[in-house]
Amino acid sequence: MKLSKKIDACELSPIRKFYPFAEAARKRGITIHSLNIGQPDIQTPEVYFDAIAGYRESVLAYAPSPGIPSLIEAVRGYYARLGVDFDSGDILITTGGSEALLMAMLCILDEGSEVIVPEPFYPNYHTFIRAAGGRICPVHTRPEDGYRYATREQIEPLINENTRALLVTNPGNPTGTVLTEEELRLLADIAKEHDLYFICDEVYREFIYDGGHLTTAARFEDMAEQLILIDSVSKRFSACGARIGALLCRNKALIDAATKIAQARLSVATLDQIGAVALYGVEPSYFDATRQEYQHRRDVCYRKLREIPGVVTTEPKGAFYTMAKLPVDNAEDFQMFLLQEFEDHGETVMFAPGSGFYATEGAGVSEIRIAYVRCAEELERALDLLRLAIERYNKR
Repeated sequence: MKLSKKIDACELSPIRKFYPFAEAARKRGITIHSLNIGQPDIQTPEVYFDAIAGYRESVLAYAPSPGIPSLIEAVRGYYARLGVDFDSGDILITTGGSEALLMAMLCILDEGSEVIVPEPFYPNYHTFIRAAGGRICPVHTRPEDGYRYATREQIEPLINENTRALLVTNPGNPTGTVLTEEELRLLADIAKEHDLYFICDEVYREFIYDGGHLTTAARFEDMAEQLILIDSVSKRFSACGARIGALLCRNKALIDAATKIAQARLSVATLDQIGAVALYGVEPSYFDATRQEYQHRRDVCYRKLREIPGVVTTEPKGAFYTMAKLPVDNAEDFQMFLLQEFEDHGETVMFAPGSGFYATEGAGVSEIRIAYVRCAEELERALDLLRLAIERYNKR
């Protein structure tokens, strides 16, 4: 029996594929400090659970395919507070930002289409793009250069007759890179000049540090035909398990196309949508406190990484991830060493090996992504373990 060539071209997530080895280590009694996955420990606002607990309908029915009207209005209200106006018909509620991305790719890509993506990038972009028949054309960046990519010299030589879109994450996962307003405008201009879709994944929008300000691409009113915005409650409200996202676009033809997929999958979970409506009503102080906590964790993570001899890293300005180049020959082998051979007082650490965040063959072999979503004390211990493990690994 054959599998499709599209699925054969997809790979397991570098974030999750070491799970069986981690479970085996836990069964041996090893405590694992998990820095591999962006699962925050910040408390989900209580209003989410209250809203679900208060659901009193006698039948748990399908929701409308585009999303329940109250959630669409809540999303509209959120953007209105950012100074951006969307019509209700510009918004599709999705099963997380992941489904929004997959819908977008299925709507715009044909077999052999290309999407320009700065690397390192969120690895699931590979899966969504390949499942739609496309391929990633990477904009290669380096830790030594702070993972910057927003110049004409880096982007325009990659555009050809197969190019359909430019996809960026802002703030960046996995690098924590934040585009300036000028850089974001430049990328939008490039997409407009070359008749490309400009896909902006802004799920980490609230987490900008050091007093920085993020200008959402949705403010560019001249990008109505090009701009596809990806959003989610997962990270913004520490509600990853809710699986509520949104695809926003003022291009009616694209929304109509995505609606075909939305209707085919029937609807997003009704209860999670009801809970998400309540999330959009939390006070701004929630974001202020969460941002302050993540910035503190960022500071701890960056300081501890710089204390490890031979590590190359850059200070992330947003999201809650950082990339680091380690003084090891292969980060995947090193991760297996951490899970199968290394321990210190019954503890070890887990990260996401960097090669899976690249499309360029051989890139990122010695790099890792760290999600600083654990408390500062745990981060201190986890990065002390990382330093000790590097020493032992290189002495083998």
